[in-house]
Amino acid sequence: MNDRIKQLAEQAGMYVEARGEPWPKWMSAEECELAYAKFAELIVQECADLAYSHSIYSRGVPWNQVIKRHFDIAITNSDLAPYFRTPPLL
Repeated sequence: MNDRIKQLAEQAGMYVEARGEPWPKWMSAEECELAYAKFAELIVQECADLAYSHSIYSRGVPWNQVIKRHFDIAITNSDLAPYFRTPPLL
């Protein structure tokens, strides 16, 4: 998990363990639900801020790739436009 996701998890009130996984330790079920909701809200806000900062045209890069790059997530073949994809092996 990348550092930005860890920061968002901590900001949502989740504990990030040594392996880097967010974990809502020592929380009741209600507190856990609120932490996950806040975590999701922070991720959506991060994506919205990213979209705003890149303007409506995303500088010629497809939005799925802009967001994945921001969070250091690998771009896969399925993220590319169909005419750029590697054909499947037969």
